[in-house]
Amino acid sequence: MSSKITLYIARHGKTMMNTLDRVQGWCDSPLTKEGIDVARYLGYGMSDINFRTAYCSDLRRTVQTTKIVLGAKGQEDIPVIELAGLREACFGSFEADFNHHMWNSAALYLHHTSSESMIKAIMEKEISYREVLDAVKKLDKMGMAENFSQVEARTQESLLEIAKNESRYGDGNILVISHGMSILAMLLGLGGDKLFKKPLENAAVCKVIYQDDKFTVESMADMSYVEKGKKEATAI
Repeated sequence: MSSKITLYIARHGKTMMNTLDRVQGWCDSPLTKEGIDVARYLGYGMSDINFRTAYCSDLRRTVQTTKIVLGAKGQEDIPVIELAGLREACFGSFEADFNHHMWNSAALYLHHTSSESMIKAIMEKEISYREVLDAVKKLDKMGMAENFSQVEARTQESLLEIAKNESRYGDGNILVISHGMSILAMLLGLGGDKLFKKPLENAAVCKVIYQDDKFTVESMADMSYVEKGKKEATAI
């Protein structure tokens, strides 16, 4: 049997643009105090997991989150590797616009009355994130936005690169910090769709096993690590 690689894939902490409810794909902003705190809680909650390596996108919100998580759990000295393939989806002309404008535009394109109606339909599996992101690409006036397949291809390529590289060194736990839509595009087609029941909050964790050239998604959008870390922080 080949090496067992356990990947803990988490969304970055809350940022200034998240707080302002702005679209944040390839554009970037720093973590807020709330975002720093939730990243710290994530680190505390993962204190019993020994990571061999950490990976993140090349956007500063994931780099910042990674450093905080590792610092909180006393592993700030392990290698951190940035991969552009782990970036968030590019939303083209919608970048830095208000979220409600982009999502309502996509909702109307898909014959929904509002973004709330569209999100409800996604969670009830009446429509997919693939359809939504494809709608955003079609509505993008700059021609720069990515469709779902593009984001899926590059994020899964990066995930496979990480898994194969780490498999050379034997069993290991690997931390990956990425972005909301990117994580969904990466994992829904690998079996994550069967476990996806709630939105991916900031610092939510998806656990994935790679062994014998196969990915197995074990959990999606897990906030238990943050909740555990928050309890530990308040007990200090």
